[in-house]
Amino acid sequence: MSKQLVTYFSASGVTAKVAEKLAAVTEADLFEIKPVEPYTEKDLKWTNPLARCNKEKIGKKDIPISGKIENMEDYDVVFVGFPIWYYSAPNIIVTFLKSYDFSEKRIALFATSGGSDIGKTANKIKPLIPGGLNIVAAKLFQPGDSEDALRKWAESIL
Repeated sequence: MSKQLVTYFSASGVTAKVAEKLAAVTEADLFEIKPVEPYTEKDLKWTNPLARCNKEKIGKKDIPISGKIENMEDYDVVFVGFPIWYYSAPNIIVTFLKSYDFSEKRIALFATSGGSDIGKTANKIKPLIPGGLNIVAAKLFQPGDSEDALRKWAESIL
C-alpha cells in the first residue's frame, strides 16, 4: 500500500479547504506550503500591476518557503494543490517542487480557481523541475466539491 501526502499553497483559504478534505478522504498526511513572507491582501491584488503576486510571476522568482518535509522519501504519491494564477501554478509551487527529489513519486496536481481551469499547468511546470516530474493527474476542484468526488479522483490515481 502506498503512502500519500497532500501538500498545498492557499492564498485565501479556498485551496486549504479542498486540501483538508482530500487528506481526510485519502487518510494522507497534510503539509501547508507557506511563504517565508506571508502574502497580504495588497500583495494578492492581481489587478494592480505592481502587486507582489504580479512581480513574482513576471519575474519568474523562486519564493522562499517556511518549513520543510523531513520524511519526503516515505511518500509514494504526493498531491500538490494551489490556486490558479495566470493560468498556471504560483511560483511558490515551482519552488516547492524544486526542493525535493520526486523522481520515484507519482504527483497529482489539484487546483482551485475563481474562473480559470487547470489547462496546461502540468505541461508548464514539468520543464522547470530538474529531472522532470511524474505527473499522473491534474484536476480543478471547487471548495464545495463533495468528499465523494475527491475520493473518486484520488482512487483513480492510487
